[in-house]
Amino acid sequence: MAAHFGSRLRKGAATTAVAAAAVAALSASQAPGVTVDDHGRQSAAEAVSPDPEANAEGSATGNSPYYTELPPLNSPSPAPGTSDGDSGDTSGAGKPSEGGIPATVLDAYKKAAAKVRAAKPGCNLPWQLLAAIGRVESGHARGGKVDANGTTFSPILGPRLDGNGFARIRDTDHGAYDGDSAYDRAVGPMQFIPSTWAWAGRDGNGDGAKDPNNVYDAALAAGHYLCRFGWDLSNDADLERAILSYNNSRDYLHTVLTWLEYYRKHSHSVPDGTGPLPSRRSDGTTGTGTGASTGPSSRTPGSASGKPAKPGGGGTASPKPSKPDKPARPDRPTPPAEPTPRPAPQEPVPGGPTLPPTPTDTVHHLEDAGTGRLTAMAGDAFPERISTRAETEDGKPVGKVRVRFVISGDTDATFASGEKVAVALTDASGVAVAPVLQAGEKTGDFTVHAVLVGRTVLGVGYTATVTERAADTLTRTFDTPLVCTPGGAFADEVEVRATYKGAAADRVAATATLITSDDDPTENDRGPYFKDADGNPVRTLKGLRTDDKGLLKLPRLYADDTTGTFLLRITTTGGATLTVKLTVEPADPSPSPSAAS
Repeated sequence: MAAHFGSRLRKGAATTAVAAAAVAALSASQAPGVTVDDHGRQSAAEAVSPDPEANAEGSATGNSPYYTELPPLNSPSPAPGTSDGDSGDTSGAGKPSEGGIPATVLDAYKKAAAKVRAAKPGCNLPWQLLAAIGRVESGHARGGKVDANGTTFSPILGPRLDGNGFARIRDTDHGAYDGDSAYDRAVGPMQFIPSTWAWAGRDGNGDGAKDPNNVYDAALAAGHYLCRFGWDLSNDADLERAILSYNNSRDYLHTVLTWLEYYRKHSHSVPDGTGPLPSRRSDGTTGTGTGASTGPSSRTPGSASGKPAKPGGGGTASPKPSKPDKPARPDRPTPPAEPTPRPAPQEPVPGGPTLPPTPTDTVHHLEDAGTGRLTAMAGDAFPERISTRAETEDGKPVGKVRVRFVISGDTDATFASGEKVAVALTDASGVAVAPVLQAGEKTGDFTVHAVLVGRTVLGVGYTATVTERAADTLTRTFDTPLVCTPGGAFADEVEVRATYKGAAADRVAATATLITSDDDPTENDRGPYFKDADGNPVRTLKGLRTDDKGLLKLPRLYADDTTGTFLLRITTTGGATLTVKLTVEPADPSPSPSAAS
């Protein structure tokens, strides 16, 4: 797909410029200057070769192949009374078949988008974007071949990411998700690579599991993935960034945007298993709508093509032996050889090309790069940022490798993006700096692990501490003397302002106690008191907290029959203390008429 969009697609109705751009993308294979072979594929001169180091591991899919078919240029308008694309009409009457989305898969997209909108309303995620990505990644789970819970009948696996025509991503999950213990593969309806699923995976259907082959789980994970970093998908630039972060290809971007706009106008529900099946992929291979491979054995280890086996009988087909004496056609991938034993992890594929080491291959370990003490009060940003250096075995820095920072432990702390995972690129000195950490409300220690993306090497663990919100100063908001008669109620309530380093100390815990004396902070058993819910005297209040402006207003105070001067002491976490004077004295007797005369 060689054509470019002149502008991004905005949420809602398309503008004239966007509509024109969509037409341009739909016509890409017919655009002037684009050469296609007799199989309808883009010529080698126009194709963009994948760069094994170009954001492969940093993308959701590892830049795996995707389906390139575009929706039809001329589609009939929806029939009167049917859906306009927002509600997902179940009849599909009068609508093009390409707009059909299997019912369970459509339900997963919509529920995922709703959950993400509730959690991250500023992202403005349209469900049609999830549908567009699901269409180009797996043909909506092979046309909706899922069970009632949304799990595919067989795994959907992309080709082996061994560097032979694709990015090279060494095994990160010991084959747990993709069945391959040497290299990673994209997995499931939304085609997550295992290392991304490890942190981005979600439980979308509430069964307690995070399964990349479940469309509810995968769609919810994709939604949160697209909404990280505070992106607003109603903004053209953020929408583009989000899609490119899923698969770092401009052609991929254009394909997804085209389907996004199409589904906004023409989507409708069809029965599971009857969705339209794509066949042409970005790596030049073709299929009959199986999505990606159906299992770990569907691609021979070491195959350069990455072409999945043709479906048949519900299983996978064995590859045909190659003919070494017959040169391969230049416009087709070389047929795979007979299956050979799978090599050990981290080893080159036997018989495959010798690939030069990437920067990631040269990293021996990660180490701390001078990170200071990680401490912040609840609700505050950590002033210190984590710095980690990637080094070779002999201590030389390694630049341009990705370091993943993962927050773990019983904490609600996140990075500034709101996510618990962030990836940063090392600079020329080998140092990657994590985004700002944001403390939540849970106090205590948690850990941030720094690990290398793409290989398993010795990482670094950082302990971070969240302390309680604190105040260092308390002052009364007014200076009116607090005076009461015996058995009466104080006219004014006590209100104080808490600050920390001159700024309002919001939501700081406080205690108020009527003390015996300045030298004896124990609770007084006589004099002024508060009332509990039943009207009984209470002289200590715990669990108080300042408001968002740092203000704390105490309940009304009452006096018993004891007269004199009494003390109310207010303390907060952080050591702020204020002692307030209370006076209980009889009312002045009014002068009698005789005395006045």
